Amino acid sequence: MLLSWYHPLACFVAGLAVFGIVPIVRAVALEQGWVDSPSARKVHRQPIVRVGGVAICFGTLISLTAIWILQGFVDLSTEENTEILAVVLGSFGFFLIGFADDLLGLSPIARLMVQVGVASCVWFAGVQIEFVTIPGLGIVQLGWVGLPLTVIWLTGVVNAINWMDGLDGLASGVSGIAAITIFVICLFTNQPVAAILIAALAGSLLGFLYYNFNPAQIFMGDGGSYFIGFMVAGVSVIGLVKSAIATAVLLPFVILAVPILDMSAVIVTRLWDRRSPFVADNRHLHHRLLKAGLSHRSTVYVIYALAWWAGSFAMAFAGIPNSLAIVASATGLLGCTTWKVWQSVKA
Repeated sequence: MLLSWYHPLACFVAGLAVFGIVPIVRAVALEQGWVDSPSARKVHRQPIVRVGGVAICFGTLISLTAIWILQGFVDLSTEENTEILAVVLGSFGFFLIGFADDLLGLSPIARLMVQVGVASCVWFAGVQIEFVTIPGLGIVQLGWVGLPLTVIWLTGVVNAINWMDGLDGLASGVSGIAAITIFVICLFTNQPVAAILIAALAGSLLGFLYYNFNPAQIFMGDGGSYFIGFMVAGVSVIGLVKSAIATAVLLPFVILAVPILDMSAVIVTRLWDRRSPFVADNRHLHHRLLKAGLSHRSTVYVIYALAWWAGSFAMAFAGIPNSLAIVASATGLLGCTTWKVWQSVKA
């Protein structure tokens, strides 16, 4: 593993920056009235600031700027670092889309069209799913087919994370678990620069989770979930999919299995009922667990355990040493969490 002092520094600076920025963002948002009001499908019962993504975005960018100044990845003439810059700029572009939606309320079609436009620009900048490694066939080049596949992946993950943001600390925690998993695999597959990027995001999420966990003082909003989703999806492309291991193309799907499957199930059920997939409802996994009798925190803990369980399998598929022990411990954690939560429901 190519672990350097840049990696913990990126995480620490991002977390510290977000921890300090959130109170400022919260004060300004309360003054401006940028709050998320209660409704029938939302679990909070009082207005909560909804633009916490500002802190996540700028905390991450501050950290990456500090690493850049320290020459952690200063040579933009290399292909790898050019891709890193494209991911950073693309993430900021998606943050702006989400932030505009937080303040102005864009239509679903308008959001999707702009998302596709930004994702396409990032593809042309080099963040591309160029090939897949198929056991028995080897490397299969995708050519221009990679463009729609990359755009679908980038926008799909962004919206999966956005739709997961339904409970205090849920999206930030699940994304943090995914970021840690990606970080470990990037180091193992000798992608240290991509690891710096995801380490900064992980630090930002940790700093934000302090304020976002139940009872939340602030929500990330669409700006935050879009920024996080694109960063995770982009780093997955440049740090995981392009690696030489046979299971590379599967790793991002396994790591993000919980939000991806949740979004997919919701879309299928909405279409089955002849409803628009863009109309919000109470069919997400966290809604179903709440209806089953779980408390707010218990629901979040169960989904955290599921996310870590999926991440442990991704580490095993990547061939990380002792990964079977990680899978076993994650399975035990999931079992213990589920049993304890079920006992509390029965009581």
